[in-house]
Amino acid sequence: MATNAKNLAELLNTDTTIAVADVADGSITSAKLASGAVTTAKIADDAVSSAKLFSTNLGRRNIIVNGAMEISQRGTSATGQGASSNFLVDRFRANHNGNSAGRYTVSRVSDVHDGFSRALKFECTTADTSIAAAERFFIEQPIEGQFLQQFRKGSSDAKDFVVSFYAKANGNFTYVVGFYDADNNRTVSRTFAVTSSWQRFEINFGADTSGAFDSDAGLSLQLRWYLHAGSNYTSASLQTSWNAVNNAATAGGMTSSFFSSTNNTFFLTGVQLEVGDKGDGTSVATPFEYRNLTDELPACERYYQKSYNYGNYAGANSSAGGVMERNTNVSDISNRMDAGTRFVTRMRGTPTVTIYSLTGTVNSVSDLSTQTGHQSNQTVTSVQHRGTSGFGGLVISGGNDEGLGYQYTAEAEI
Repeated sequence: MATNAKNLAELLNTDTTIAVADVADGSITSAKLASGAVTTAKIADDAVSSAKLFSTNLGRRNIIVNGAMEISQRGTSATGQGASSNFLVDRFRANHNGNSAGRYTVSRVSDVHDGFSRALKFECTTADTSIAAAERFFIEQPIEGQFLQQFRKGSSDAKDFVVSFYAKANGNFTYVVGFYDADNNRTVSRTFAVTSSWQRFEINFGADTSGAFDSDAGLSLQLRWYLHAGSNYTSASLQTSWNAVNNAATAGGMTSSFFSSTNNTFFLTGVQLEVGDKGDGTSVATPFEYRNLTDELPACERYYQKSYNYGNYAGANSSAGGVMERNTNVSDISNRMDAGTRFVTRMRGTPTVTIYSLTGTVNSVSDLSTQTGHQSNQTVTSVQHRGTSGFGGLVISGGNDEGLGYQYTAEAEI
């Protein structure tokens, strides 16, 4: 009889338990387990990790909004970027400071791989090889504190921060990805090495037992990808564990700059942030959680939305989806318009509302007169009664007509 197996007779005559060494590899199959034989009480704590569960059984776990870069309500391309911070793809902001001369085109592109069809692309159009100390360029997603409480940050049972994403470039570059805790001024970072091929990066940033997140709609955390930084941010060793901010260590060890050449590109998609099942730095990333448009779009509209049809952008010459108001008593709407506009999704906070005429003129409404389409522009001087669910009126510079029409955008980004 083999030393790692026992027959039934010997087991019944001499043993009450079976040692692990006595069980041959692969000898116990699911067909040999009685129904109900493996109970919850018989499974050791932490014996089954999230990595061993089929991903579709894990529920809604990705804290990142629009990680597959599918939603791009502001447009699909913008040129000459780099002088100020900006959004293109929803919820991903390009953040700049230090007045770099570098410029780029940002776009949402079709790039099919690993189950993804879209990616965020940056393409350098003006190089900056003389990097001033204070220069910094990173991509970020800002996150509300109330969506982060499950990390238990600041407590003794804090959980790991596990990030995964897909990235590529036009060659070999070493960049930095990390977190900034805005509530407690803490940070952690790691380097990642991109090539000209798509790779999935899976990084466990560990748990942080110091500094709890506020549980509100304000900014608590930024997930950042550093692509360019001066010595103010790179002159110290990289801060790879959660700690108080040391600016010089936030991008330490980053040996590449996106602005080093006009040949440079950077692509990003498949971004996921999830709560680790452990708090000791050993939690692993699970497969990307794909969401459909009906789930992802409302999540984006909490921060930015528009009256335009989905494929039309702010300033378009279009009445489709626009707001039309008509009043048979023309004296009632002189210099005032009772809009009563409701947002399609309740917003994070009171938004900045921008009004466009139906022909695309900003800060204007279309005077319809007695017609059904645009006749002329009237200037909007203020938007009144703004709230998270809509706005209630417009003040216009003049006019005394029966009908007015307009489009709007509303922004409540962090």
